[in-house]
Amino acid sequence: MSQLLSGKTALVTGGSRGIGRSIAERLASQGATVALTYNASKAGADEAVAAIEQARGSAVALHADLSDAGSIPDLFDQLDRELSERTGSASLDLLVNNAGNSGWGGLADATPKSWDTMFAVHARAPFFVIQSALSRLADGGRIVNVSSAAGTRPMQSVPVYSMAKAAINNLTRVLAMELGPRGITVNAVAPGWVRTDMNTAVRENADLVTAIEADTALGRFGEVSDIAAVVAFLTSEEGRWVTGQVIEASGGYQL
Repeated sequence: MSQLLSGKTALVTGGSRGIGRSIAERLASQGATVALTYNASKAGADEAVAAIEQARGSAVALHADLSDAGSIPDLFDQLDRELSERTGSASLDLLVNNAGNSGWGGLADATPKSWDTMFAVHARAPFFVIQSALSRLADGGRIVNVSSAAGTRPMQSVPVYSMAKAAINNLTRVLAMELGPRGITVNAVAPGWVRTDMNTAVRENADLVTAIEADTALGRFGEVSDIAAVVAFLTSEEGRWVTGQVIEASGGYQL
């Protein structure tokens, strides 16, 4: 694959599996030095790094529990050290806020604790990760927030998750205005139904799968590589004139 990101550095949160891992592998394959974060899945993070290195890319896994805002300064201390060792600088070019947790549970099932945890990971963490990144982010850099189609078309089965993703969409637009003078683009990618661990139960229900695919213009579930491809475009030079956008990548779900 073309080395479009040669010399660039990237941080991908939640990069040990699923969409985050695919994004990390895609950016590394294009030449970026990638730091990916993990919380519970160290084995998954190590596997992701090994796969990137086997493909002659450069990557490192950093532990961070992003449900705890107090962990973010330590994450960036780790990042500074790792990037400095690998590139001679702590400068960051690309930031992808992807970390998340399962959002299933309707109104009747929600508790203050589950609400707080959902917003801590999906809304608060990206805000403070970006805040910490700003002093390190190079002019002309790229920020991509992984949102969800549920952020603009809320689902009854995931009201708190839908609310949190709506918050990320608004943060994306606000920061695009604030960071535009530095040439930094800020966008969100909103996946629809993608083959990930989060929706395993849905994909095991043949009737639901049939209904979803019938309501999708391209007639299938998305793959993690489909989402990574959109992120790769937004982080590249080709995406330089796109900012403040929430781009749904759903294969045309519910058109």
